[in-house]
Amino acid sequence: MTAGNAFAPEAYGTEPADVELFSALLTPHRSLNRAGFVALMSVVCAVSFVGGIASVLMGAWPILGFFGLDVLAIYWAFKVNFRRARAYEEISITVSELKLRRVSHRGHVMEWTFNPLWVRLDQVTHEEFGIENLYLVSGSRSVAVAGFLSPDEKASFAKALLAGLQAAKRGPVLNPI
Repeated sequence: MTAGNAFAPEAYGTEPADVELFSALLTPHRSLNRAGFVALMSVVCAVSFVGGIASVLMGAWPILGFFGLDVLAIYWAFKVNFRRARAYEEISITVSELKLRRVSHRGHVMEWTFNPLWVRLDQVTHEEFGIENLYLVSGSRSVAVAGFLSPDEKASFAKALLAGLQAAKRGPVLNPI
């Protein structure tokens, strides 16, 4: 073996077991951004105001309050939706471990660490809709993962995660060329 093909960890900055083979940050999808929210709430307020004023002019003044309650209910529902969007999952695979870190919308953190050699990915598939659930299984432990992704996104994620697990099972590449 020559010096040119010998493994030198300092040349890569990390030990082979620390090299990240797969990394994913999963976040829930939200189709309405802040600007869209402001525009939608402006339209809802305008329509409710016009409807409320028309009701007052016809003598049905209590309806104005119900229009206000509708606006508050829509505003509250979107605020809850935006708060829930803060949740995420981080998954990383190295040769020596698979880490799953789940952060709830309230900031509660749960972490799992698995040996990637003993982990398998189980899928619950519906024939019409596709993949419904994904589970990381190791021994008697089973952890659901990617719960807020759509079936197509789960299929793509499962394929990438399986590739990462297979890379971990192959072991480190000591002489990348």
